[in-house]
Amino acid sequence: MNTLELKIPPPVLALGLALLMWLTSLLFEPWPVPYGFRLGAALALVAIGQSISICGILLFRRAGTTIHPFKPDATSSLVTNGVYRFTRNPMYIGLLLTLFGWVAFLASPPALLYLAVFVLYMNRFQIGPEERALSSLFGTDYAAYQTRVRRWL
Repeated sequence: MNTLELKIPPPVLALGLALLMWLTSLLFEPWPVPYGFRLGAALALVAIGQSISICGILLFRRAGTTIHPFKPDATSSLVTNGVYRFTRNPMYIGLLLTLFGWVAFLASPPALLYLAVFVLYMNRFQIGPEERALSSLFGTDYAAYQTRVRRWL
């Protein structure tokens, strides 16, 4: 199973799951939610999610460290300020909220299952390997950070 570790860029995974959500929504009756409410909820969730992701990216850029999802061992500094005070993975939370916004727009109950797929995949094949690399690079500093700040929220 290690062959899947650090192989699919998280935005590509999210895009693929969004496509599966849409295809699934075609097979089932949507929730009876007015279009305006669905659109408003979707836009709000996407805006919040993308804002969180962008904050995480900007903090990495400011610290001069990599955002490359395949090379966590190339990380040059441990970022623990800003949005990283609340979550160790703001970029992934941003993608999750964006997917949740897509579910809200589709109003498709079965599409919610893909949110769990995203979290499970990310925990096992992306975040786990990243945490091993960061532990190797930053030792006790990263261990202390892990005890202070949750993986997701």
